[in-house]
Amino acid sequence: MNSSKSPGLAGFGILKNTTCHTEKKISVFFSIIFMTVGILSNSLAIAILMKAYQRFRQKSKASFLLLASGLVVTDLFGHLINGAIAVFVYASDKDWIRFNQSNILCSVFGICMVFFGLCPLFLGSVMAVERCIGVTKPIFHSTKMTSKHVKMMLTMVCLFAVLIALLPILRFRAYQIQASRTWCFYKTEHVEDWEDRFYLLLFSCLGLLALAISFLCNAVTGITLLRVKFKSQQRQGRSHHFEMIIQLLAIMCVSCICWSPFLVTMARIGINESRSKETCETILFALRMATWNQILDPWVYILLRKAVLKNLYKITRGCCGVHIINLHMWELSSIKNSLKVAAISESPSQS
Repeated sequence: MNSSKSPGLAGFGILKNTTCHTEKKISVFFSIIFMTVGILSNSLAIAILMKAYQRFRQKSKASFLLLASGLVVTDLFGHLINGAIAVFVYASDKDWIRFNQSNILCSVFGICMVFFGLCPLFLGSVMAVERCIGVTKPIFHSTKMTSKHVKMMLTMVCLFAVLIALLPILRFRAYQIQASRTWCFYKTEHVEDWEDRFYLLLFSCLGLLALAISFLCNAVTGITLLRVKFKSQQRQGRSHHFEMIIQLLAIMCVSCICWSPFLVTMARIGINESRSKETCETILFALRMATWNQILDPWVYILLRKAVLKNLYKITRGCCGVHIINLHMWELSSIKNSLKVAAISESPSQS
């Protein structure tokens, strides 16, 4: 076998021929800002979730709260761990040879990048499936989506993401320091070995699959909500449908816009052996966009709801002077209204 390099030196090959240079002050600024904003927004979301869990302890709402909590906690630890390592690397002048002799830090960094990259995508797709089942099959949802089942799903999702992240280590393939010398990931330079390509394609395909599942399930949920709205306009207030459609559109747009560039770039590198000269800058840009998804997740899933939309309505009405939605229709929270919509969608149409 030709991969008999010692693990301690495996990650340093790229340092000899580094063609990508980043402005230290700007890069440190980006890392600190991303980490701080991510930690603050996710901490705020966790506080809101805990408050909501104290108010709503019914079984029908436990699945949403548990999945949302898992997503937000994962994003929080992702910002905390990856951000701390990135800031340490910048503070050490990116001198990997000095502080990473045994390649342990690079391996930990790479594992965390893969795990905290895939896990939120998986959880987002699971949340989309849960919402779809809750709206289209409420009886099945109420009997099968118990807290115990949701906790099992969360555990399985996390274990699967851990397995994907540990796969190179289990196969004695070290994570590589990237061309910018600021982060570690799968090998992205001079990818010739089939196994290196496999890891890149596995990561990108799993991420794109999770986005596709989220998109399809959210589309089905949105169509179902619109059908219910048109069928039962007299019995159901329009504000709930407006709120849910806004949430679904925001979730789909943020996830696809933020993650697609990074996943597509990884897939392109895995398919094509030769890299273009812009690949290093492209990867850094795509990586920062993916980081923004984990910053925006709590705002989309938790904060973009009745209270925020009501204030936006007041501001819009004050500026434009146009009556859009009757504020008296805002009688229930988003989770409560989901149950009412689910019941209507299952009951036979009445004339």
